[in-house]
Amino acid sequence: MSSNVTVEVTNVSKCYFIYDNPKYRLIGPLVNKLRRATGLQEKKYYKEHWALKDLNFVIERGDSVGIVGKNGAGKSTLLQMLTGTLSPTSGSINVNGRIAALLELGAGFNPEFTGQENIYMNASILGLSKDEIDSRYDDIVKFADIGDFISQPVKTYSSGMYVRLAFAVAANIQPDILIVDEALAVGDIRFQLKCLKHMNALKENGTTILFVSHSPEQVKRFCNKALWIDGGRIRASGSANDVCDQYNDFMYQIQHVDNSNNENRQQNQGTPARIVSTKLNTNYLKTGESLSLTIEYQVNDEEVEGLMVGAALYSSERKYLYGINTGLDNFVISNKKGIYTVEYKIPVLPLLPGSFSFDIGVMGDRSLIGFDYITDAEKFTVYNDYEGEGVFCIEHEWFQSPTD
Repeated sequence: MSSNVTVEVTNVSKCYFIYDNPKYRLIGPLVNKLRRATGLQEKKYYKEHWALKDLNFVIERGDSVGIVGKNGAGKSTLLQMLTGTLSPTSGSINVNGRIAALLELGAGFNPEFTGQENIYMNASILGLSKDEIDSRYDDIVKFADIGDFISQPVKTYSSGMYVRLAFAVAANIQPDILIVDEALAVGDIRFQLKCLKHMNALKENGTTILFVSHSPEQVKRFCNKALWIDGGRIRASGSANDVCDQYNDFMYQIQHVDNSNNENRQQNQGTPARIVSTKLNTNYLKTGESLSLTIEYQVNDEEVEGLMVGAALYSSERKYLYGINTGLDNFVISNKKGIYTVEYKIPVLPLLPGSFSFDIGVMGDRSLIGFDYITDAEKFTVYNDYEGEGVFCIEHEWFQSPTD
């Protein structure tokens, strides 16, 4: 394996045996041993479930790879095999470097041990000597920020405290490969920001990161590459943008979206910033006219680093057409405590006739963390004469060379 390659997966498959009755796990092999001894054909007491089938991919040093897919696609099984907690049924996995993983909540912790004892145990499992752990202990405790609970058994911890301590250990041992499987979603929003900031620092220092998320947009913003796993197989791999766009298209086709709900809000409790109101200058306009969207937002903290406001345009079938935010446009907005308005203006709307809507969000840390998000916040209708087909009216010209 090349020194520039950190993970190499070759023809990997994983099969689970599903028994109709737990007792068959014990008696099945014994009965079949007797059947073989007497010349009888073996009896199958289980069904085979292939969680993963024939996976092949390579991850290079310094890559940030997002892994997307529906629940049950095989993402977590893959990560457990990469960390060595599961073995493949067939194929090979080669890992070059120290792995730190944040998988299931509380994995790798002894609930009877204190937080301090679990730091030493967990870091030892990850390959650190006692002297190395001693030198990083204060940084781990400071990052976890759980106060006196560090001296209490972790069985007394909340789910958020579990995540704080687990990530603090995983991220501060300077891993060559960091694996994060949705566990950050359990932590509070400020801790998520803190974790993502630290992950960015690790990424800049050359750490390979595997990041599982149910948010393709989050993967696109954080990762340079992505894998889409569907039904235990790799459906697509390559650049994060391309893979996530394919995944979004697929999900829109199979999901039934209830458009009768005009406002579906996802707002974090105690959020640093929120949306106050939204308004369009018109809800009925002609192709080529201007459209203006005013967003009023409130900053609750004294100051929110990396604050931005965004708008995503959708068709009536919830097809994602276009998304932009103030960060992508390098437009700095007010981020100190108070209420502000920002205007998003499209001077010449290029949409052909149809019904459309804007999702609106307030985000932080380069839009990796959403503070407040409203689905179908504003709806509008476009009309026009029949001047083309599709979604967009693209400026164009026709030319023809004169004939001889």
